[in-house]
Amino acid sequence: MNAIFTVLLCLMLGPAILALPSPSSTKTTTASLPAFTYNASTFLLHGEPFQIIGGQMDPQRIPYQYWRDRLAKARAMGLNTIFSYVFWDWMEPKQGQWTGNQPENDIAAYFKIAQEEDLQVVLRPGPYICGEHEWGGFPAWLSEVPGLVVRAYNEPYLKASRSYLERLAQELRPLQVTSGGPLLMVQVENEYGSFGDDHQYIAALRDILRQNFDVPLYTNDGGVDWTLEGGSIPGALAEVDGDPSSGFNARMLYINDTSELGPLLDGEYYTWAPDQWGSHNPHNTTVGNPKDVQQFVKDIDYVLGNMSASISFYMVHGGTNFGFGNGALWQNRTTVFTSSYDYGAPIDESGRTTELYHTMRDTISKYFAIGSIPEIPSDLPRMSISEFEMKPLVPLFDTLGEKVTSSSPMTMEALGQSYGFILYEHTANSTVAGTVQPGDRPRDRVIVYVNGVRQGVIDSQYQHPLNVSVSLEPGDKLQLFVENLGRVDYYSRGNPYADYLRQPYKGIVGEVTVGGQCLQGWDMYALPVDQLPTVKLQEPGYASGVQQRQEIPLYYYGSFNVSASVTDDPAMLDTYLAVPNGIKGNVFVNGFNLGRYWLVVSIVGRDQCLNY
Repeated sequence: MNAIFTVLLCLMLGPAILALPSPSSTKTTTASLPAFTYNASTFLLHGEPFQIIGGQMDPQRIPYQYWRDRLAKARAMGLNTIFSYVFWDWMEPKQGQWTGNQPENDIAAYFKIAQEEDLQVVLRPGPYICGEHEWGGFPAWLSEVPGLVVRAYNEPYLKASRSYLERLAQELRPLQVTSGGPLLMVQVENEYGSFGDDHQYIAALRDILRQNFDVPLYTNDGGVDWTLEGGSIPGALAEVDGDPSSGFNARMLYINDTSELGPLLDGEYYTWAPDQWGSHNPHNTTVGNPKDVQQFVKDIDYVLGNMSASISFYMVHGGTNFGFGNGALWQNRTTVFTSSYDYGAPIDESGRTTELYHTMRDTISKYFAIGSIPEIPSDLPRMSISEFEMKPLVPLFDTLGEKVTSSSPMTMEALGQSYGFILYEHTANSTVAGTVQPGDRPRDRVIVYVNGVRQGVIDSQYQHPLNVSVSLEPGDKLQLFVENLGRVDYYSRGNPYADYLRQPYKGIVGEVTVGGQCLQGWDMYALPVDQLPTVKLQEPGYASGVQQRQEIPLYYYGSFNVSASVTDDPAMLDTYLAVPNGIKGNVFVNGFNLGRYWLVVSIVGRDQCLNY
């Protein structure tokens, strides 16, 4: 018997400071000792010195069926701890709608597997995480809460953050090391010192976490004076990320509050970097860059040997920004992170060990007794699938749902939509001509049509987006098809760019003008692409009609068969899917949104391939 897999492409062109238990000043083994604590220089796990050798691995970037495989490989690399972000937007996609019971969001199950694989866990719950993830992990509905300002001592924001953190804690509190679980520490916010210096805000988050967790708290900031000063808070261990030498020196130089001092931890030692869309952006990898690998080895020796400090490798395994989960940066243009979050990590996007993995494992092994690091699990085999054809199914504009009408365009968020696309339509009632200005700026990629004929693309990825001019007569229909490429996930007060982290709105903000003339009267259609079409090609004449409308976005479909003997073991279904003749779109397999493909990549076959 065969299993049929359907592939679908959407193709488109001042609270008081809370006193904490004092960290241990000397090693002790009494029964009253906290399960995990620290003294001035050493973490202590059940009274014994514990050097954290960690790695970042986010469960929501990995198919849950592969969690154990990835965690086992992390342990076999020599790691003893996993650091994990939690994506608030996936846990609560709509206000009050908690999805922690869905297997891909079951963080407690992931932590339990980590413990079974002999790994401890450090929780990085946000509410802001950065992580090259959509809006830094914030759910889009936050932008519509009246008066709410993110990353601020702001009552609506703190109320929503408290609700999220308390709900997450309900599921993870039983897994703390104090209750026999693997959870050692919890991070307060994420690199806040790069963004701001509102200590009242950080103190409020610290207190929410302290009320919900028993384990030590810590902050993690860049290794310079202003980031450490901005992000540290009394009662939470101050740690650094980036280069360990300069970071550790900065921590020792600029942090002198004793309640923030303790063992040194490089909370994000970068194993390379994420990829961004664009022909000028190569895939980030250490392959062919031996000097970078040599520096990694030197830094590991420095941290584990010379300093007897702790470290977390960011990333040990990056995984994938599934669906519309990628973030972006604003650098006087939108720079968008790819669906692949391979990161050049020692365990690649598909879960396979790399040359870097083995080099790092050999380096780490020097600090452990022979035989104490498990053998490396075998890589899962890749399934081979013969080439199959994708056929036009239905134009996207034939799947429009409910229409919303307004004199002025409304944003994606105002329409109750988080991700995907919006179609804006205006019927001209007078003659007008000139350049199209879609609100204050393109947010993010605007395809312009007149009477169904494509006129051009206004794309915020260019510092100076293309000018698209139109000429409208009474009765002509102007259509603006707007794609959200990913909300900005990071802003630093140390760079010269505008803070677009606090400007998350997508679609159109402001008025649309043509030749400087404001256009009033708009029909709007939300297209989140979370429900796929079911139009049947057997309808008489429909297929030929679709073929003639290829200038507008289309759904394509195809299928392939997998033998029943393979489907008995989901691990045997691992493969890559390539769209060699595709231009741009999203790929869905059995209804699951893998992510984007786009012909603007510079490495042929690299980001055009999606792993699943």
